[in-house]
Amino acid sequence: MTNTTEVVVAGGGIAAAASCIALGRIGLRPLWIRPAQQHAHVGDSLAPAARPLLRELGMEHLLENPAHRPSNTTFSSWGTPALVERHAMVHLEGHGHVVDRQTLQRALDEAAQNFACLRTGSLSFVHAYKQGWRIQLEDESQVDARLIIDATGRQAKLARRLGNYRRLDNQVAAVATLTQQDETVTPTPATVIEAVEDGWWYAALRSDCNLTLIYFSDPDLLPAGLSRTVSAWEELIAKSTYIARWLDDAGFAVDTPPRLVTAGTTWAEPPCGATSGGAPWAAVGDAAAAFDPLSSHGMTSALWCALRVARLAPDLLAGNLSGLGDYAAAVHRGVDNFLSERAALYSREQRFARSLYWRRRAA
Repeated sequence: MTNTTEVVVAGGGIAAAASCIALGRIGLRPLWIRPAQQHAHVGDSLAPAARPLLRELGMEHLLENPAHRPSNTTFSSWGTPALVERHAMVHLEGHGHVVDRQTLQRALDEAAQNFACLRTGSLSFVHAYKQGWRIQLEDESQVDARLIIDATGRQAKLARRLGNYRRLDNQVAAVATLTQQDETVTPTPATVIEAVEDGWWYAALRSDCNLTLIYFSDPDLLPAGLSRTVSAWEELIAKSTYIARWLDDAGFAVDTPPRLVTAGTTWAEPPCGATSGGAPWAAVGDAAAAFDPLSSHGMTSALWCALRVARLAPDLLAGNLSGLGDYAAAVHRGVDNFLSERAALYSREQRFARSLYWRRRAA
């Protein structure tokens, strides 16, 4: 039996949930095909620019959860051996947040289920059918839809089939959550970024006083056995200056190895389109463009894409496809702007100019 719906949102994560909420708020009720297992995401930094987007979704109140803390101060050793402080006062939008990603995702998922019909599974096969799409799921059931929104993250299951998927680098992230052993010390509620010879570190204190610790590098530059042995992780941390000092001074325990997660820059060309029969599709979030986490734009981009495509949905369903060109152009501008910003940011770090990691990112 083949079920029929107007809009399918495929995937999990913030882009998928935000798409369902945005569509629901304009009177559409999408079929949300969400995988049973969610992929791990990198980072917990929510940029100030995300606040008005959450407000537009009616979800700004989620940031009031005590699991998230305002992010007012960032210390950075990038392009200089000194640790430089930057305060949220420099942002016109106000402060950002260090969020508990799982808590935020769970809250958005719960809200999204009020606006969508949820079905657990993932896409097995998709092809154009009449003036829409026929989607086959892993359980071999079928769904016909007039519009598909690809929110499948870096997998970009639909975007990869319908266009080119560009990759700028192969960066990975070694991610760990550290707990504090010495509770007599009050750790600084801050974020620290430190550039080192073969990559860079990100550390942020969470509201529960655990520490998110991430090391970014290229796969061929990582120490052997990093994701399997604590000793390799400890040796890597010891090569840093400020990260190692913060962990030692605040008494954070390094007792498990990190998990490795892809963290490169990728994007779809095009991020949306339509078949010759007029069946529209659009990629959102990481499926449209996944940026180097240095930008802190991941969650913000997911929210922006979801809102933008939802606004187009009524016209797309009515056969007016002109908005797809505007969306594609906007995504491409975002990619171009990011690539320029990325080149400028990495070129600021000249201390390790001979290192392969930094040479690969030289402007």
